[in-house]
Amino acid sequence: MMTKPFVAVLMGSDSDLPVMQATLDVLKSFEITTEVKVTSAHRTPVATHSYVTDAEARGCGVFICAAGLAAHLAGAVAGITTLPVVGVPIDAGPLQGMDALLSTAMMPGGVPVATVAIGSAGAKNAGYLAAQILATGDKELALAVKADRQKNAEAVIAKDAALQERLKG
Repeated sequence: MMTKPFVAVLMGSDSDLPVMQATLDVLKSFEITTEVKVTSAHRTPVATHSYVTDAEARGCGVFICAAGLAAHLAGAVAGITTLPVVGVPIDAGPLQGMDALLSTAMMPGGVPVATVAIGSAGAKNAGYLAAQILATGDKELALAVKADRQKNAEAVIAKDAALQERLKG
């Protein structure tokens, strides 16, 4: 019996959880199994390597890595696995995430990290991107992702209709 792949959500610090809750909420809405772990590219490199190789062997389909400041977690994970890695730059420190964005996005050729926006919008998109990646091999999930996109479009249309009514009055 084949099991569905899970998404590993790795954070450089437990203080990243309030931002990364958006990722977890999106994945939960699609009923995607997750594992959440605090691990550091710099402070616990051996444990990070061990977790990534173990998660890959157990059926992880996508890694989502959040980190602020130097933000090397996503790059370190991408150096260990050939599975998709999505990096979420955390809006922290004196540069408010610009350093994390550059550290996450500027990977050497051949070791890609899909990098999303800084902060909570990026965290939300990381969840959606992971769902879309997994949906390439799961028709039911693909339909759920399409339905969610349609629901979001309908919400915008309804907001516009309400605005037009207010403007008439």
